[in-house]
Amino acid sequence: MEYQVTARKWRPQRFEDVVGQEHITATLKNAIKSNRIAHAYIFTGPRGVGKTTTARILAKALNCENSKDSEPCNECEMCKAINESQTLDIIEIDGASNRGIDEIRTLRESVKYAPTRGKYKVYIIDEVHMLTKESFNAFLKTLEEPPAHTIFIFATTDIHKVPLTIISRCQRFDFRRIQLDTIKKTLSNIAKQEKISIDDKTLTLISKKADGALRDAQSLFDQVVSFCGEKIDAETVSKMLNLIDEDLFFNISDAVLNKNFNIVFETTDRIYQNGWDFIDFTDGLIEHFRNILTVIITEKTELIETADIFRKRYINYIQTFSKGDLLRILNYLNKLQQELRYSNNQKLKIEIALTNLVGLE
Repeated sequence: MEYQVTARKWRPQRFEDVVGQEHITATLKNAIKSNRIAHAYIFTGPRGVGKTTTARILAKALNCENSKDSEPCNECEMCKAINESQTLDIIEIDGASNRGIDEIRTLRESVKYAPTRGKYKVYIIDEVHMLTKESFNAFLKTLEEPPAHTIFIFATTDIHKVPLTIISRCQRFDFRRIQLDTIKKTLSNIAKQEKISIDDKTLTLISKKADGALRDAQSLFDQVVSFCGEKIDAETVSKMLNLIDEDLFFNISDAVLNKNFNIVFETTDRIYQNGWDFIDFTDGLIEHFRNILTVIITEKTELIETADIFRKRYINYIQTFSKGDLLRILNYLNKLQQELRYSNNQKLKIEIALTNLVGLE
């Protein structure tokens, strides 16, 4: 059987399977239920959060022959044809490679024809912001008054490049970055189904690296599985993705408390030897002290994004730093972050900065 990447194999086929975008899927289901279907939608948000997936599910739900509770059944002939990309009624267009006025004119001509089998003819245009100004202008009239059987769904990662004249003719839906815990839970479910052993710390590493994009997390998961096989451990993943070990940040905060200057030079040497980026290290250190501040103020760990193993370590800081000290440290690190970008010798700059940090009264 042909291998399929995780993002495609586990792509949601129903609204209820789409994670982290419940505010959108609930609205779309209610619109179908009450038959208040717009003729044009625009889905905007960061990459890999489910815009095109939701567009396909919407196209399926509108054309499904035995839809139940506004969800596509995925079993009727129409659903199967859409899943296998074998229907002429769902037209997917890549805005980046079909951005010229001639392509839009062709599209305008094809809009007039009725759907071959389904109830609606759905045009899904990905990366719509890539269309030229002339293409957008050529599209305006068609978009305002399309035939009753035609629906447009636009997806874009850069809504600011889409003219307001287009946006005002569409129903706009803003997709969110997906929460770290949601990504972890989704990957954990996939790992269980695939019979792959993976712990919470490793899931956190992958999810953090994905930065709110589920598709990125799934791609990283594939990469990690290819490297580690069916048993994945955090240390191997850290090495493979060249991630900075979070223990390093705890070493620094402990050194500040214990006035241990040796740790500074051991840490910078380790960063240098591993080829880690000093700016990435500073970003991580700022997040680390921000986590300590959050835990000290709230006296709980629910508001920080980290692995369960580190939550216990953060709790230990509750009676250590004062709020004033942490604010001074964070201000100092923010200035360092700006200055590092223009420094010729980042290692030296970090060593001096961390020594100052440990020596703070």
